[in-house]
Amino acid sequence: MAVRNLTVMPTTRATTEEDRPGKPSGNRSAVRSLLRLWPYVRPVRARLFSAAFVAVVASCVGLVIPLVLKWLVDGPVAERDPAGVWLGALYLLLLGLAEALLFGLRRWLVARPLAGVEAAMRADLYRRLQRLPVAFHDRWPSGQLLSRGTGDLMLLRMFLAFPLTFLLVNAVTILVGVIIMLVQDWTLGLVILGPAVPVLVVCVVFERRYAHAARRAQDQVGDLTTVVEESVLGIRIIKGFGRHRSQARAFRELSRTLRGTELYKARLLATIWAAMMTLPEVAIGTALVLGAVRVADGDLSAGTLVAFLSTALALRWPVDSIGFLLALSQEAATATERYFEVMDAEPESTALSGSADGDDRGLRFHGVTFRYPDAPPGSPPVLDRVDLHVRPGESMALVGATGSGKTTLTALVPRLHEVTSGRITLDGVDITAMSREELRGRVAVAFEEPTLFSATVGENVLMGAADGAGDAELDRALAVAQADFVGALPQGVDTQVGEQGLSLSGGQRQRLALARAVVGRPRFLVLDDPLSALDVHTEAAVEAALRQVLADTTALIVAHRPSTVLLADRVALLSGGRITAVGTHHELLRGNAEYARLMSGEEEDGR
Repeated sequence: MAVRNLTVMPTTRATTEEDRPGKPSGNRSAVRSLLRLWPYVRPVRARLFSAAFVAVVASCVGLVIPLVLKWLVDGPVAERDPAGVWLGALYLLLLGLAEALLFGLRRWLVARPLAGVEAAMRADLYRRLQRLPVAFHDRWPSGQLLSRGTGDLMLLRMFLAFPLTFLLVNAVTILVGVIIMLVQDWTLGLVILGPAVPVLVVCVVFERRYAHAARRAQDQVGDLTTVVEESVLGIRIIKGFGRHRSQARAFRELSRTLRGTELYKARLLATIWAAMMTLPEVAIGTALVLGAVRVADGDLSAGTLVAFLSTALALRWPVDSIGFLLALSQEAATATERYFEVMDAEPESTALSGSADGDDRGLRFHGVTFRYPDAPPGSPPVLDRVDLHVRPGESMALVGATGSGKTTLTALVPRLHEVTSGRITLDGVDITAMSREELRGRVAVAFEEPTLFSATVGENVLMGAADGAGDAELDRALAVAQADFVGALPQGVDTQVGEQGLSLSGGQRQRLALARAVVGRPRFLVLDDPLSALDVHTEAAVEAALRQVLADTTALIVAHRPSTVLLADRVALLSGGRITAVGTHHELLRGNAEYARLMSGEEEDGR
């Protein structure tokens, strides 16, 4: 269904972490999560390692500047040598220019390969989504999947481009800088190292708290995306029922929740930044006072003090940025975890070995039982030991009351769901013994609620045909579906139908879906009440054309109206999840009270 929970505020699912698919594990390691990116990074590792090396060199070049200042102050400045001062200035200029060029080279090295990494991960995610079973998509909100394929992957690209490199670069810079300061004067060096232990404690506490906040925020973004998407797709229902205020209220509540989480993250970040900036500044100030006293006493040269303080100031950015880099790393770890929650989901099972039974042609259900994977324990199955045989070339109508399991039964044939027990065979071959590509090449489907894509009419219809199908197949399918309205569209079959086909009427969408089902001349056809949105005159025309298609096809048709039932050779009555009667329409009408009641319209029919 295109729109879900339009009149119920979706904040219950959004704010209940236990009910959200792919909820995080209680204890996770950021490093372990990020290491899962290695298969994607490995092809570009040479560029990334080169970029990291260049950044380390650039950072170390910056640490040479204080040493030049020491030489400059203790040498040319103390000796009043103008030529030496100009030479020192030239050295400083060249070092600064070299540092800038090296950092520019680093950015150039990582830009293209990381764009490729992001593209590869997005392509893999899309392929996995296509392979995951329908039960997975029923359980996961679309906004959560969209946010994983867009925002989360963008976060990972940013992490690989900047925080990953600079966590290494800054660690090397701090280590080299501390060694330089200790070599210059170990007593002042110990003063600078004084805040190290408090800073480490703050980092550990911050990392734990920020990890939970980052996960919560990214999940809330997914929930918000879901609400926006549903509101856009269901805009006609929202306007038709005047539900814009309740939807706006739901959106505001989710936005307020997300805002609160982001503010909490900002407070955490502000706290660690305050600690990371205050403690080193106090240490530098203390070193400045002690150093000035020692210079005044003649125990320390002015150049050494200048070099020491310049080195300490050069380390301010690497130290101050620790909180920022840890925050980005935690968000990247969360994004990685969310990405692999989808990638780790079990895909549709592959084909098993099997052989055909020559005496079991057509479409057959052998003791098929089905229960939805997320059904409560102990609940009755939707389908219970269904036995049904649709003979080769026969059309079988499937009739039953609302909730009897008709749509579920038809979804089992193309393996949109897997049977819980029993088996289904096509021409004697268990459908689980076929690859899904082979199975879905034999079986064509049309659902009661047709789905069209943002493409042309022709592209939508030819999705049901093999590659290479052309205008002849398209024209035939449109004729069968009585879709003559296509000729009146602005560009005919080249007209863009818009997202979900909402620019067309329900009957027009249904006829295009039927055309898509028959365009490939399938051997087996599964139709879930394909004519429900048509008026009686169009329905009669479609049925007349469809009879010619059904003459060469083995078909299972969910039927709600007698006119649709008459398309079939035989009728199966589904009641309480079981096949209770099989016969012709007239036989069941005379001999089965439940069937007669359904056909008379006394009991509303449906799914």
